[in-house]
Amino acid sequence: MNDPDDVADAGFDEWLDAAETGDAYCLECANGHGSLPPRRVCPDCGATDLERVDLPETGEIETFTITHVPTPAFEQDAPYATAIANFGPVRITGQVVGVDPAAVDTGLEVELEITVSETTGERVIGFRPV
Repeated sequence: MNDPDDVADAGFDEWLDAAETGDAYCLECANGHGSLPPRRVCPDCGATDLERVDLPETGEIETFTITHVPTPAFEQDAPYATAIANFGPVRITGQVVGVDPAAVDTGLEVELEITVSETTGERVIGFRPV
């Protein structure tokens, strides 16, 4: 029997690997809709012909929330800011790192950084202010 911890999250773990080495990308259909792996179909128009496109080096925070009382899976990370950042063809949700959560604001320019949750030791998507 396989150990569940040894199973890759089809497509997403590969994306995390690429982002970790500075090669983050998205999938884009002919209509310009972007999405992140492991998509096989465009979530906006249903197109199945998706092309790998490099993400811009920086994005901009569009909205955020600060968590002071987290779920047990993130209890050692609190307080932290979770944000949605616009990276061109895609919006990505991640944890803002390297700055006091009180300093986070909309319009903040960030770069993608794969970080590790202090609670779980698992990789998570992070945004570091530029």
